[in-house]
Amino acid sequence: MVKNWSMDLEHNEYEEDVELIIEDGIKAVYETEPGCYVNLVTSERFGNPTEYFVPLLTEVFGDSIQMKFIDQCGCGGYVLRVWKL
Repeated sequence: MVKNWSMDLEHNEYEEDVELIIEDGIKAVYETEPGCYVNLVTSERFGNPTEYFVPLLTEVFGDSIQMKFIDQCGCGGYVLRVWKL
């Protein structure tokens, strides 16, 4: 079944490890079916993902994805939506 989904990269070990956020976020995009999106919910500790994550995702996936910063959650984390084209 093809569906949109969210990946929690905000809590537990992610709170201290931006490299783990990036690694698992890239895996999540790979696992997303074409035509769907994944919301990457990142820890507030590392700031807005458009500054550190968007350039890396662009480098890895090129024009096979589209991204949109959604918002900062009430709990402090950030939501970046990545569509797999």
